[in-house]
Amino acid sequence: MKGYWKIPFLISALLLLPACAAKQEAPAADGSRTESAYLKISAKEARDMMEEGNVTVVDVRTEEEYAEAHVPGAINLPVETIGEDMPEALPDQEAALIVYCRTGVRSGKASDKLLGLGYQKIFDMGGIVDWPYETEGGAAEDEQ
Repeated sequence: MKGYWKIPFLISALLLLPACAAKQEAPAADGSRTESAYLKISAKEARDMMEEGNVTVVDVRTEEEYAEAHVPGAINLPVETIGEDMPEALPDQEAALIVYCRTGVRSGKASDKLLGLGYQKIFDMGGIVDWPYETEGGAAEDEQ
């Protein structure tokens, strides 16, 4: 009977794999899509996309969190304000959007909401806690 205890574990793991992979079928760098989903990207990938241009960075944290520190050039669109209507701050549903929050929970919720509103190219960077690069806002900016 050695090793039989592994079979239920392996079956469970195999059943979970498609669910994890489905979230990754999303906008490619060229904007093509295979299904309605968004792509999780790293802070480095986000920064590279920002350097290439033609991307809108969206901070979905509260106004207070945004004021403390945010990714340079990011617009603030708190996740709670994303409803059934297209946000005025994001008039182009074809624009590439990099979405982030503090740790990645709200960015996922916001990405789902934006998909539901018809946005086509959404890249979820996760949280600003993983952003090792320069930020704007906060006391450092007030001192200048």
